[in-house]
Amino acid sequence: MKPQRLQVATAPNRSFSVRRDHLPNINSRWHCHTEVELIHFHRGSGTQFVGDNIRRFHPGDVVLVGTNLPHYWHYDRDDAAEASQQPYSTVIHFTENFWGDRFLSLPENAVLKAVLDRARRGIRLTGEAGQRVAGLMETLYKAEGTYQLIALMECLLSASQADESCLLASMGFQHEASEVEHERINTIYAYTLNHFQEKIRLDDVASLAGLVPNSFCRYFRSRTGKQYTQFLLEIRIGNACKLLINTNMSIKQICYESGFNNFTCFYKKFKHITGKSPLQYQRSFATRPL
Repeated sequence: MKPQRLQVATAPNRSFSVRRDHLPNINSRWHCHTEVELIHFHRGSGTQFVGDNIRRFHPGDVVLVGTNLPHYWHYDRDDAAEASQQPYSTVIHFTENFWGDRFLSLPENAVLKAVLDRARRGIRLTGEAGQRVAGLMETLYKAEGTYQLIALMECLLSASQADESCLLASMGFQHEASEVEHERINTIYAYTLNHFQEKIRLDDVASLAGLVPNSFCRYFRSRTGKQYTQFLLEIRIGNACKLLINTNMSIKQICYESGFNNFTCFYKKFKHITGKSPLQYQRSFATRPL
């Protein structure tokens, strides 16, 4: 995968960046950067790409993305939402060595070094750990000086409690940092996200990459570690998950709204990916405490 490399701005009087993002799709592209990213989604949901992992993200989610790991947050569109309900997030960026080249080599900081190494696959922080990190990020946002550094270290220490099931990108995921092909992969992503509800012909999406279908399939798999058909399936199932949670549509309606034309196929694929039937998935959210 050839992600777009971005430069994260840091204020002259700051060694790392912490900000509120109120423009949800400001970096709505497949990109990476040398800075580690810690993000807490306050409002807004959508599709999350971290390495070769694709899943839905929701308000309250916290994700730690390691250095040079490609990622992409694609928010759902809600043109009717009032300004007070528009998506926003808190985002922290820092380089691994901003506190000095020897800091992470200190024996007392072995846990910090380990969590940053694990973050190179991306870490989704859930449950108590996610809530704890979200609270610490709020503390960090409001703090000044040394207290910001302390809060950041506490965030990482809490993130270190995440188990292997919270890692996002697969062990074998690799990418090249060259920018030569980032437009090609972004075009494929954008086309898929805009047309997944329709029948997508392999010839059409291959032509966007300037390739014939057989070459395109090899190209996409070599860059992402998965077949394009699997990628498309995960996008469609992700949309079905959103509709199951947020609408009163019937499951059959959701099947067709998500790009499937066969309900039996939809049911089997949904259960294979999520581990639950559509109805079980819907009920699991309906019974969650507010």
